[in-house]
This record gives sequence, C-alpha cells and structure tokens, in this order.
Amino acid sequence: MNEDYDIIVLGTGLTECIMSGIMSVSGKKVLHMDRNSYYGAESASITPLEDLYKHFNIPGSPSESMGKGKDWNVDLIPKFLMANGQLVRMLLITQVTRYLDFKVIEGSYVYKKGAIYKVPSTEGEALQSSLMGLFEKRRFKKFLVFITNFDKNNPQSMEDVDPHKTTMREVFKKFDLGQEVIDFTGHSLALYRTDEYLDLPCLDAINKIKLYRESLARYGNSPYLYPLYGLGELPQGFARLSALYGGTQMLNKPIDEIVIENGKVVGVKSEGEIARCKQLICDPSYITERNTKVGQVIRVICIMSHPIKNTKDINSCQIIIPQNQVNRKHDIYVCMISYAHKVAAQGKYIAIISTTVETSDPEREIKPALDLLEPVEQKFVSISDQYAPTDLGSNSQIFISRSFDATTHFETTCDDIKDIYKRMTGREFDFAEMEHKKNDIFGDTES
Repeated sequence: MNEDYDIIVLGTGLTECIMSGIMSVSGKKVLHMDRNSYYGAESASITPLEDLYKHFNIPGSPSESMGKGKDWNVDLIPKFLMANGQLVRMLLITQVTRYLDFKVIEGSYVYKKGAIYKVPSTEGEALQSSLMGLFEKRRFKKFLVFITNFDKNNPQSMEDVDPHKTTMREVFKKFDLGQEVIDFTGHSLALYRTDEYLDLPCLDAINKIKLYRESLARYGNSPYLYPLYGLGELPQGFARLSALYGGTQMLNKPIDEIVIENGKVVGVKSEGEIARCKQLICDPSYITERNTKVGQVIRVICIMSHPIKNTKDINSCQIIIPQNQVNRKHDIYVCMISYAHKVAAQGKYIAIISTTVETSDPEREIKPALDLLEPVEQKFVSISDQYAPTDLGSNSQIFISRSFDATTHFETTCDDIKDIYKRMTGREFDFAEMEHKKNDIFGDTES
C-alpha cells in the first residue's frame, strides 16, 4: 500500500463509488478503501434477512412466514432513479448499466385528506383525475401544455413569464390553480421537499416538472426505475467501473489516520502503512470534525404480506404526502417494492417511509404514512443525523460528501457529486466530456 496516488476515496456509499469511477475514467490513479467488508456503507442493501434483524438489534429470528432469509435484499436508504434523470445518464455514459437490471416502478401517488390518488402528469390524466374538480382540471391541463411548450430560448413560448424573475407562485396564480393542486404539482411532480421554491424564479421548477414528464414518457407507468436485487448493486457497479479503469479497491481496511501536513492532506495511514495522495474524497463518518449537523432523517422499513391499499394491487409505487396535508414543514415519502424486484421472499412487500425530523417524537411524525400500510408484520426504525461539510476542500484538498436526505430519488445525490467534482477540478461536470474520456481510453465499441 506504500504507493502514491492522485486520489484516495474512503467509503463505499454511492457518492464515493461514483466519484471513484468518474476520477478513474478521467485518468487519475485512484485508491478506494472502506472499513466495512461490503459495498454501500449507509446506503447498503442488507442480506440475508437475519442480518437486518441484527443490524437493528431486533431480538430473535425472522418467523417462518418471512420465507428464506437469502431471498431478502433490504435497502437501508430508499431511493428510486428518475428514468430521464442525472444518475441514469451517468449509468448509461459509463456503461455501468451492463452490471444492472432495472424494473419500472408501477405507480406514483399523492396523499390528500387521508386518501391517495394517482399523480396526474399528462393532459389526459389531468382530465380524468379525481384529485380536482372539473374547472380546475381544465386549468391544470392548460398549465401542463404551457410547461410542455416552455422554451427559455423562445420568448413566444413563455406567455409573458420571465424564467429568471417570475416566481413559481406567480405562475400558479396565472393559471388560477388552487392550493391542493399547487401541493401535488410542487411536491409530486417537481419533487420539492418544502414550499420555499414558490417565491424563487420559476425556471428551476419548470425544468423539474419537465424532467418528471420526460421520465414518465420513457416507460409510461411512472417516472421511476429500481435495480433488481436492491440499491446495493449501484455502488458495486461504479466500483467495478473504477477497477476497470485502473482503480485499486480495498474492503475491510481499517483507517488509522488521515495524514495532514501544513493544513493539506498528504495520505491515509492503514495498518501501519501510508498511501500518499494529492486529494481525498470521503463520507462524513471518516472525518467528523470537518462537518456540521444539518438535521435528522427518520426511516422506517416495513415488511408486509400485501400491497398498499387503493393502488390496484401493484407491486411497486411511490407515495408523497405533501407537507401542507399533514401540517408539517417537510414532505413524507413512501417507497414500496416487493418480491418482483428480487428484494423479498415470494408474496412479500417492503415499504420504506422517510422524512426530515421536526419534533422530539419522530415516530409520531410518520403516523399518516404508517396508517396507509397497515397491517405491518415487522418494522425497523432508524433515525440518522444529516451532515454537510464545513471544509469545502479548497485548501485541505479533502472533499466530503453530504449525508443522504429524505427524498426518494437520486437527483440531490447527483447534485452533490457534481458539486464535489467542481470543487476538486474547478470545472463543471460535463456528461459529454465524460463520454469522450471513456471512449478515448477504451474506444466506443466496448461491450
């Protein structure tokens, strides 16, 4: 291990594995280490089921009704992939898709007054939706047509909306949309976690709604994808990419010390040996004194023998409970997957609830979501601190990722990856440039 590297990566969470792959593709000499014996870190998929019980300190063993333990791959952090989103683009460009198989999530729902409704995202669905009255349906249809046609480079398409000055609140007012329609549009289509976006320039919200609709258009049932055998397959895929391009992978490697000289990282000490580096990427757990706590997330994993009610018995779905519907500041999310995704025994379903903690009684906060799932055979509750780096790395050359948030998609994770990349290189992350670099090394006929 006594070698010199351009970059050392500590941790095998998805962010760290993607950065390891990106930097290896970029021609950097990368050493990638983790103290754990498995990939995924806090975002791992746990198998067999017995290990999930041990992870959460649940006494006893799973009942026989749970089936074979090896049939389970349970995500600790629930996320779906937007079909037209940034992570899918990274997977396609790097060809990590060769290591993975995906299924489309079958439905996307929104909560209103104790019940759930399919999210209307096309003009046709808007006219059929029971979420809205007749006149509001027509106004919402006009709004969707406006979003579809909106082009910031074509003033005629803007209908007197300035994308950099007009707020999203003003856009909703322009189409005379009521609060409940604003709730599901902002939180289930644009996927905002709070209502702060309403008083910001509308361009970001319009682009987010476009992304949702474009992702939906690719497969039809919902805009989301999920990998067979669980999310733990994602970091492993990018770690393979790193190895393919010359990166060195070391699991089960204790980290004794991050070596810093004159305020700048120079290496990592492990088992008495020092690997030297110019830059370091790590998750917050490896260097706690350079982070600040920015909140907490509660996640509740629920094992069930039935699909969620009022979803037409589909095998997978997302439900968003907008903050205003339950008098909160943050949305509550529910992801459901099942045996159809090779993550549970035959006939079993896994629903994972997540939200940002707001009170001293987090479990009470998620009760509206839990009520949608009853009866639940077994639940596993975790409350995780969220961290953000206080050291951005400009002097130390230490680049720390952010903790996973409560959202059920990877767009915010990809934003963090692009931010780390910019801080490390001084350049914006460019998907096209990444594809060129990959092809320069291996050619574009790689299979």
